[in-house]
Amino acid sequence: MSRIVILAAVFLLAACAGVAQHPEEPVSQQQTSNDASQRAKVHTELGSLYLVRGNLSVALEEARIALSADANYAPAHNLMGLVHMQLQEASLAEASFERALRLAPADPEINNSFGWFLCQTARERRSLQYFQNALKSPLYATPTMTYANAGICSLRIKDDKAAEEYFLNALRADNRNDRAIYFLADIAYRQNRLAAARQRLTELHKLVEPTSDTLWLAARVERKLGDREAEARYSSQLRRRFPGTPELQRLMQGQYE
Repeated sequence: MSRIVILAAVFLLAACAGVAQHPEEPVSQQQTSNDASQRAKVHTELGSLYLVRGNLSVALEEARIALSADANYAPAHNLMGLVHMQLQEASLAEASFERALRLAPADPEINNSFGWFLCQTARERRSLQYFQNALKSPLYATPTMTYANAGICSLRIKDDKAAEEYFLNALRADNRNDRAIYFLADIAYRQNRLAAARQRLTELHKLVEPTSDTLWLAARVERKLGDREAEARYSSQLRRRFPGTPELQRLMQGQYE
């Protein structure tokens, strides 16, 4: 599945200067009240766009410019953390996330970002605390992302039951969440609920283009169901569209489990 970059925006405490305070509202959604915080906001938003495009050096520079305008602008610290995370500079990323959390402990987006960082650094159980913090906010714009992230981290600690509930909640928040659909299909397959797995994959392929992951899972589902024609169709797509992938190597070696 394609990696989804987690965009950051955090909630400032009442003591933070330059931002109108609205309890529980992410700071990125608030109106800025002076020129410094406005400059910080603009450069943070610009840096976030560069981060999405994979231009990490420019994203980092934009975060630095934002912080030079307003050192207490928490979304800029969060952006800094996300860039360092992508650069695999874990200690710098953690320091930036922690600074953002000190400024904005209740913000859902910063909690989600830090939770994902913890999950990526083998602290999955601790990450769930921050995902839960994010989900407490009624004004959080993207709870489906956090539910999906929590589900993935639950899978990493082999808690399929919790993971499935998180993914179902992700779909309740947004029924087009492709990550949630894929992992629900994967859980169903591993639990031998093959009809459910097939249904999820059919739903997924109506929403997004197949990937090597989804085609490989679909081929294995159809193999277990005994539909050789469908299995061959998915296997053929995997060979044609995704040469050199680990999934194709497993197919060629007959490693179906």
